[in-house]
Order: sequence, then structure tokens, then C-alpha cells
Amino acid sequence: MSKQSSLFQKFAEKFSFSDERELINTLKATAFKVKDGEVTDAQMMALLIVADQYGLNPFTKEIFAYPDKQNGIVPVVSVDGWSRIINQHPDMDGLEFIYDENIVTEADAKPCPASIECVIYRKGRAHPVRIKEFLDETYRSTFKGVKNGQPFEIKTPWQSHTKRMLRHKALIQCSRIAFGFTGIYDQDEAERIIEGQAERIIEEVQSEASVKAKQMLPRLINRATREGSWQAALEYVGEQFSGFDLDFMKHGLNAAKVAAEVTQLPADANAKPGPARQASAPNADPNAKPASAQQSSAPKTDVAQNTDSASDSGKQAQGQNATVNRQRKTPLSETRATLA
Repeated sequence: MSKQSSLFQKFAEKFSFSDERELINTLKATAFKVKDGEVTDAQMMALLIVADQYGLNPFTKEIFAYPDKQNGIVPVVSVDGWSRIINQHPDMDGLEFIYDENIVTEADAKPCPASIECVIYRKGRAHPVRIKEFLDETYRSTFKGVKNGQPFEIKTPWQSHTKRMLRHKALIQCSRIAFGFTGIYDQDEAERIIEGQAERIIEEVQSEASVKAKQMLPRLINRATREGSWQAALEYVGEQFSGFDLDFMKHGLNAAKVAAEVTQLPADANAKPGPARQASAPNADPNAKPASAQQSSAPKTDVAQNTDSASDSGKQAQGQNATVNRQRKTPLSETRATLA
């Protein structure tokens, strides 16, 4: 018997189901928050593993799940479930809440303490665990949108039960620190996780850069090519762009940099070496002097002039390189000012 079948059978026997399939179908219909799509057996298995680990009952909503965007699940434990696992812990030795005297009111919400501190006492510990949650970091505003051309809004428990929601946040966070509970969330956290995944997916499917990025890229490439300021250009786009636009700009700059470096290579840099030249070629004229003799009879002044010319050319090339090096040291501030 597989581990999966064993766990399904364990829950089927525990809750008096005739067979495993009946258990699975019932839990898929009741223990998952699904708007569309289908819950897989693997997702169901993941939920039962967490339920078994913490001794939670999925039929009384102590634990349920949201399918996430990667075909996994976000296990959600209700406040009743959190209360169960906290009070069943063998080291639990009591808890208390401390309310901030400063009362604040968020938009659409009821007056509430600015913070609530949860204190959990553990057996065998000299000091309790204290965790304080702040309203301005946890509060969720009314959800507003437009449907069929008509605006609408949806209120959450944060508007109707502001103090209770903040107290739940303090309790759950403190219990995590005190007892090391991991891999489970309250409903508010799960909804934020799913919303965050949806936002990331929307960003990932974006396939076209903005007009600003498209207009800026050729200007940056031209300037970086002219002055050798590739690093300055990359730093500039890192400050000015983000998300897909930033990837678009970096990819364009790096591709242009490689192309520029290739064109600057010597013409014969990639040429394969040919066969070695012969030391001496046959002379058509038997009376002609050897090449070495011809060279020795050449006026020395020509040699000197050639040497001086080569020296001048070398100095000129060094001067040009120095100019290029100075240009490559163009500070980022100048690049920014030019492109702004």
C-alpha cells in the first residue's frame, strides 16, 4: 500500500467514509476555496498531510486550502484551528494580550488600538514570548472595482471587526515564534499570498517594453558605444527602470556591447594561420642580387626615416588610446545628465 493510499485510508476510517474515493470527492468539494478549475489528488494529499501533522479537522473548517498558481496549495488554518494547536501543545502555559492605549481609525474601519501585543508562556522557559502587531501594517482596506461598467466595493472583516482581526494577527504570529508552527496560514495571509502570485503572473506575461524604454535604448547604446561607458549605462537603467523594462534595457545593452567589442577586433584576429613562407624564393634573373644584398645596399636614410615614421605612428596611436581611455572614464553623472 502506497503512502498516499495509506493516508487517504486513515482519514476515511477516522471520519467513517465507506471508501477513499468518497472521502476525496467530499473534501475536494468542501475543503478547497476554488472559483474555477479542478482540485487534483496531489493537492488533496498535500492538504491531508498538513491536517494530519497538526491534528486538524478539515470537515469543521479547522483547516482548508487555496490552490495556488503553481498547482500546489496554500494551507489555511482558521482561528479555531490555531486555538486548537496552541492549547494542545504540551508546553503551553497560558497567554495574554496587551492593548495599546493609542487609538487610531483606518479608512472605513472601527476605532482600534494602534497595536496589540500577544504574550505566550511556555513551560520550562524563564521568559515568555512577546509579539506585537501594528494596525498600520496589517489592515486591509475595502476592495473596490468595476463590474459591467458599475463601481462596487467589498468590505472585509477588517472593517467590521477591526480589533478582533488585529488580535488574531498577534495571536498567530506569537504562536509561530513560540512553538515553531510553519507551513500554515490564516485566511487573511492566504488571500494576500494568492493576490501576490496573481500580480507576479500579470507582470511575467507582459511581452512588450514601454515607449520610454524603446526610445531610450538606442540613445544609450550610441553613447555607450562612442565613449565606452557600458557600465555607466547599465547602472543608469538600473536606477531608471524596473520589471520587464529593466530586463529589456539590460538585454539590449549587453547585446550591443558584445557587438561593439567584436567590431573592434583586428581584421586578421580570427584568421587561420596559413603555410609558412619560404625562406628564399627562386630568382628569375640569375644575375640578380640576393634579397639580403639588395636590402643592405638600400640607403640607410630610408631606414631611419621609416623608423621615425613608425615611432611617430606609435605615439599617435598611444595618444588616441589615451583619449579613448579618458572617454571611458566618463562619470555616471554626465551620462545621466545627457540622457535625462
